[in-house]
Amino acid sequence: MSTAPQQSVPTEKTKKIASALLRYRILAYTTGVWLLVLLVEIVAKYGFGNDSFGWIGIVHGWVYAVYLLFTLDLAIKVRWPAARTVGTLLAGTVPFLSFFVEHWRTTQVKRDFGI
Repeated sequence: MSTAPQQSVPTEKTKKIASALLRYRILAYTTGVWLLVLLVEIVAKYGFGNDSFGWIGIVHGWVYAVYLLFTLDLAIKVRWPAARTVGTLLAGTVPFLSFFVEHWRTTQVKRDFGI
């Protein structure tokens, strides 16, 4: 009898979860980066009177909207409770938080589903 861990063959469900997780991870990082760029834009606008980067807020808004969709898609596929889903959705609104939450959620999903 072998004591080595056995590799399971990915099922259709785990493939869909892995795909949703990848989309979520990409958008979590993208949202986090655009939020930091938005923070720089706000400092430039209100700290230095430079209002030439008003489009950054619009881009972040669209990126965040896609992040919401991809996060909901993952949450539904892995059946997160409502509080975890809402917390993950809100992570894209606090600078640097999306990076930490993305790591925590990715670790949890990979552990729970063997991805």
